[in-house]
Parts: sequence; structure tokens; C-alpha cells
Amino acid sequence: MRAAWRRAGRARLPRGEGPWAWLAAASISLSLLLLALLLALLATRGLGHFWPGDVTQLTLTDGRAIAGRAVKQAPLPEGGMERLYRTDNRDLDGDIWSWVPVADIEAEDRPRDLVVLERRRWGRFVGRLVAWLPAAGERREGEAAWQGLQARLATLERRREAITRLRDTTLLPLARRLEAGSDPQAARALTEARARIRVLREAMEGGTLVLESAEGRRLRLPAEEVLRARRPNAMGIGAKLAAWGDGVWRFLSEGPRAGNVEGGVWPAIFGTVLMVMLMSLAVTPFGVLAAVYLNEVAHQGRLTRLVRIGVRNLAGVPSIVYGVFGLGVFVYGLGGSIDRWFFEASLPSPTFGTGGLLWASLTLALLTLPVVIVATEEGLARIPERQREGALALGATRLEMLTRVVLPMATPAMLTGMILAVARAAGEVAPLMLVGVAKLAPQVPVDGEFPFLHLERKFMHLGYHLFDTAFHSSDVQAALPVVYATALLLVLVILVLNLTAIFLRHHLRSRHGGLSRC
Repeated sequence: MRAAWRRAGRARLPRGEGPWAWLAAASISLSLLLLALLLALLATRGLGHFWPGDVTQLTLTDGRAIAGRAVKQAPLPEGGMERLYRTDNRDLDGDIWSWVPVADIEAEDRPRDLVVLERRRWGRFVGRLVAWLPAAGERREGEAAWQGLQARLATLERRREAITRLRDTTLLPLARRLEAGSDPQAARALTEARARIRVLREAMEGGTLVLESAEGRRLRLPAEEVLRARRPNAMGIGAKLAAWGDGVWRFLSEGPRAGNVEGGVWPAIFGTVLMVMLMSLAVTPFGVLAAVYLNEVAHQGRLTRLVRIGVRNLAGVPSIVYGVFGLGVFVYGLGGSIDRWFFEASLPSPTFGTGGLLWASLTLALLTLPVVIVATEEGLARIPERQREGALALGATRLEMLTRVVLPMATPAMLTGMILAVARAAGEVAPLMLVGVAKLAPQVPVDGEFPFLHLERKFMHLGYHLFDTAFHSSDVQAALPVVYATALLLVLVILVLNLTAIFLRHHLRSRHGGLSRC
């Protein structure tokens, strides 16, 4: 009777794959579409921030004039529409935004002489260049003033780069040597470096800009306060593409400024990649050894099963718990002991007893350790027993069998665990807030001073930079483009790191053939 029921049940099953295959394909297609939309949004909003868009000058019905770039448009409660313009000129207006009802706009124009200045303080200025007053020479107006300003800015840029290079390669290393102890030769070199920097800064002084806002208000601005000057309405497509490329490069190669809303994210890129590399170096050996012990050495009994359950449960522990553990054990425990043993002369100022790159890497290694163990152990379990038995039958010892047969075949699984670990660690923020990440650390923890890689220093991280810019900025609307650009960059950094591991995994799989499909 039961056999007849089974035969009838098999007969009633639909032939073919049915709707489930189509449902799975639709789910994958929807996921890929949403991912593409996310990347398109980040790319449009983030990379569009660096495009030198045209500046519009408005004449309102009440006679006022406003110059700025339109950001968005919204309906008014009483009917009609209003536009949000970024007018900049914070030092003149107290704000950089202006809502303008569309019905109040009498005329719109894009004058070619409108300039956009990027300043060290007060953000950008939008208006007109009335005159250029060099330190020695005659007053220049019109196109001569613009050409004189461009030449002066090029000279200032070269001197800023010289000051930065001198500070990073000479001044800071000498200052750290003097902090470690008395060194007359270093003291003399430090004095000379400071004198050279002082000479460069004095050479940067001189020259004044006479500016005029759209409303007709004038101000004088020292030339050394200006970083860049552009006339977007007079630029062609080629010039705008060059300016866009220059803006993207500066975003990738410079440090942040103006409360992380302006400038670049190079220290955060470097800190993120370096932390992930150190984390990978720390987590891979321990994760692989633990997986080999559990699968190849330990007796497969109740205790081993309990250990496996514990490891899998650790993968679900909130990351902030690992941050608290790292703060208590690594920073205060190990770091405090290292300070007492080796850096007693520097106390009470801590050296390793505070958050830094080393403790952040170890904390994230502990966070991702269960992922590496589980992935590696699953890869080891898929290796056929005949491979082990064949190696032992040919006279190999158990250690030789593990190192020359099993581990090479399980390498793709190890790299799978590394890929998952990198993907999780690169985007974590909560534990880093406790064990070493900084809001602003313009100097990367690598320099020419021994030991070259300074693991005790604080560092910047793209995830924390994104969080801080999005939620702690004084002007959220102005920070949004930087947030989008940083988010896109974080995704690309994780993608590059993962693709590197995926390429290595594919290479190893092709070497070991179908038996290494772990």
C-alpha cells in the first residue's frame, strides 16, 4: 500500500523544474538590479560632486541678486515650487544655502565672469574678481587680474607641497627623536627645518584679491587663503573634465579639512587597507590551525561538537562586544603592561596603552576568526578520504599528509574564509571606535623613521569617516556629496580586496583541479 502511495505521489509531481527555478532566477535578477541601482546612486551623487557645474545668477522680483548652483526643488505648502541654491559665501551671509520661490525669480543668467574660489577658511566664495593686487606691481583688473591670480596660485601650490614634504619627511621625525631623548644633532636639524618652513611661509605672503558678491558687497582676501579658483561658466567640456579628474585625484590623495567636509580621504584609505592586511595576517594562521585541529587531529566526540557549536555562535556575537573585549584585554591589559615594561619613561602618557592600529587589527582578527575557522573546516571536510589514505599508504607521515596534500587542496576554502573576513572587517565601525580609530589623523602610520610601521598610532578608517561625516557634521546637506563619495570608495576598496582573494582562489582551484572545489 505504501509503495502504491509513493508511486502515485511521484506521478502527481509536476514534470520539469516548475516555477521555483523561475522564482530563484527572478530573485537573483532583482538582487543584482538593486545592487546596480545602489552603485549607480553612489557614483552619480559621489562623483558628481567633483564636476564644476555652472553657476546661475538670479534676479528676484524684489531687486535682490543671488548667485549659486541649484541643488533640488520642492513644493511649497501654499502652492508653487521653491529651489534650494548653494550660494556659499558663509563669511558674508552666515549660511551657504538659500531657498528661493520659483515665482520670485525674474531672470536667470550664467555670466562667464562668475568665479568660484576654494578657500582655506570659510569654505567657497561665489562672486566676481574685481581686481588683483600683487605684493609688488600695479593693480590688475579684468582678464589680467584672472591671469595674475592663476600664476600666483600655481606658485602657492608648489610652496605648500614643499612645506608638506618638509614637515612629513624631516620635521615630524626629528620631533619624535627629541621626544625619545636628548639629541643635540637632531635639535639643530629641527631648528633648521623650522627656519626653512618659516621662509617658505613668508614667501607665500603678499598679494590681495578684491572680490564682489552677486549682491554687490566687496571684500579683500589674501591670496594665500585661496586654494583654487575657477570660472565654471567659461569652461568647456574638456576643461571641466580636467577639473573633474583633478578633483577626484585630490579627493583620493589629500587629507581631510574643514571638519571632514572638504579635502580628501587618503589617510582613511591607507588606514583601512593597512588594517585589513594586518588583520588578515593575524587571523589566517590561527583560523587555519584551529580548523585543522578540529577536523584532522581532535577526537570527534561530544566535546569537539560543543567546540564547533561555540565557534559558530561566536560568529553571531555583536561587533561592539568584541570592541569592549579589545579595549579591556588588548588596550588596557596588554598595552598597559607593555608601557610599564618598556615605556616607563613616557608614563603617564601611554604609548601602547591607548587605542592604535595594532589593537584594532587584533580586535577585528578576533571578530572574523569564527568565519575563517568555519570556512576552512568545511573545505577540509570536502576533501575525499582516499586522498589522505593514499598519501599514508605511500609512506607519508601524518604531518606530511597534512602539509603536502590536505592543506594545498583546502587553500581555496581558506581564501573563501579570508574573503568573508575581509568583507566584514573592512566595513566594521563599532569596535574601531573603542580600539584606535580617530576622527582626524592626517599622518599615516608609516614613515621613514624606524621601525617604519608604527602600530601604536591611531589611524583613520573609511567606515568611521563615513559615519562621522554623515552624523556629526555641522552641515549635513553640505556633507552629503562627501558621504556618497566615501561610501562608493569604501565599496570599491572592499571589492578590490575581495577580487584579489578571489583571483588567488581561482588560480589555486585550477592547479588542483576538481578535487579542490571547496
